[in-house]
Amino acid sequence: MKNKIIAIGIFVAFLLSGVAYYTFTQMSSGTEKKVDDHNTEAPDGHEGHDDHGEPGTVKMPVEMQKQNGVVVAQARKQQLIGTISVTGKVGVNADRIAHVSPRISGKTVSVKASLGDNVAAGQTLATLDSVELGEALGRYHQSRTKLALARSNMERIKTLVEKKIAARKDILQAETDYKNAQTELHTDRERLAMYGVSASDLKGDSHGRPLLPVRSPISGIITEKHAIVGELSDPSRSLFTVADLSSVWILVDINEKDLAKVHKGQASKVTVGAFPDLKLKGRITYIADLVDEATRTVKARVEVANPGRKLKPEMFATIELELAEDAPPVVAVPEDALQDLDGKKVVFVAENDTEFAARQVRTGRTAGGMVEIASGLKEGENYAVKGAFILKSEIKKGEMTDEHGHGE
Repeated sequence: MKNKIIAIGIFVAFLLSGVAYYTFTQMSSGTEKKVDDHNTEAPDGHEGHDDHGEPGTVKMPVEMQKQNGVVVAQARKQQLIGTISVTGKVGVNADRIAHVSPRISGKTVSVKASLGDNVAAGQTLATLDSVELGEALGRYHQSRTKLALARSNMERIKTLVEKKIAARKDILQAETDYKNAQTELHTDRERLAMYGVSASDLKGDSHGRPLLPVRSPISGIITEKHAIVGELSDPSRSLFTVADLSSVWILVDINEKDLAKVHKGQASKVTVGAFPDLKLKGRITYIADLVDEATRTVKARVEVANPGRKLKPEMFATIELELAEDAPPVVAVPEDALQDLDGKKVVFVAENDTEFAARQVRTGRTAGGMVEIASGLKEGENYAVKGAFILKSEIKKGEMTDEHGHGE
């Protein structure tokens, strides 16, 4: 009986050993198959990026780089010029504006210019009928006649003295009368010039009623017009306002904490919302001496050349005041060389002549279209200074191709 039990135990043990061996061999065979299948899917170890190398890289032949405007340059250190950004309002240059009024009283006879007209210096804007001008012209013509008579008398007496018919004292008196007549004529001519009558207006003898011209003293645009035919006018009333808008002022508020960085003559760049691509150069010409108690700011004035008169009075403007920085030079790249890729700031570093790697960088200050690279790019490394957007597009195109391939 005992021997039979031992024989059964040996048989059971043998049976269990066989089952365990079969299970182990099946598991080993399944694992090897999975490894083989994985190697078959990606034999080169770079799944989905065969055409573009490692993720975040792109290959582009040199000829294609030229066609797409991709330009490679070495990263260099440079001193960034800091800026202060302020807002202001465009105004007329008060040094180039004129309120035009008549020099003497009169009634407006004609108006020769209107609002918005371009006028030249010396151009007649209106004419007035003036009693005072008529009296001044009468005295002028009398003085001309008196001078002519004095000259004729002086020459006649000279002839008589030479013939010893007249005494020498007579010639002295005649010369004195001639000089006095010259002085009177000069005075009358100057009075007319002060009224606005030029020497050309006095040529010839006009028998018509004299009219007083009202001329613009400067070239510019008529921004105000108050002249109306038939109305009386005098020197206290402005008939026109003429402004030379080739140069304008922009009034800005400088924060109290920035005063130490601002000075007269400081360069600035001006932009307006109406022309966002237009950047005009200006300079500070005035800084007030008083601080506004409520806003803790100081008024300043920026003078800007205004080609094409695109800056209009009362426009709002943004002014960037350039600051001289004492900080050491830093690695900086143009703003266009910096791209957003998957939420990260990257520049495209040239690994070789045909391959670019999108390298994440940490940025610092921005000034004058340049961005400081605090980390991620070293001085002397080659990177795509132009055409970075094209390289970014190529990477995105490759990712879309890979996703489509996996979807199939």
